[in-house]
Amino acid sequence: MDFIKLFDSKKQEQLSDIAILLLRVTVGALMLYSHGWGKLMKFFSEEPIGFADPIGLGMTATLILTVFAEVFCSFLLIVGFGTRLATIPLMITMLVAIFVIHWDDPFGKKEFALLYLVPYIVIFLIGAGRYSIDALITKKS
Repeated sequence: MDFIKLFDSKKQEQLSDIAILLLRVTVGALMLYSHGWGKLMKFFSEEPIGFADPIGLGMTATLILTVFAEVFCSFLLIVGFGTRLATIPLMITMLVAIFVIHWDDPFGKKEFALLYLVPYIVIFLIGAGRYSIDALITKKS
């Protein structure tokens, strides 16, 4: 009856922490690799920085803020350090992508930003879980 053990509250708590770890690492790594890394490399290119400036901060400032969220905050999410704070810039970046960058685009263009936004909201609400630097710092058991 190993199947019944899945519903044991102690086992459920452990599985929840593993699920949070999997969510954090997956979403963080995908954002860092698929979106952030390419933007970070723009700083090392000899070409002039060309980047969208949807809220009027200037292309360079907007790129810096986006790289901060997509690279630095994604890394923090992966290791689980300052996790709830790290999700805030990521959520803001996705909201700008949805409501500013892709507002006039078909739903399919907004979908990726929505698919990232929801896990960030979930992680913000539930925290980093047991398998994180946050948990080590606060000595959660």
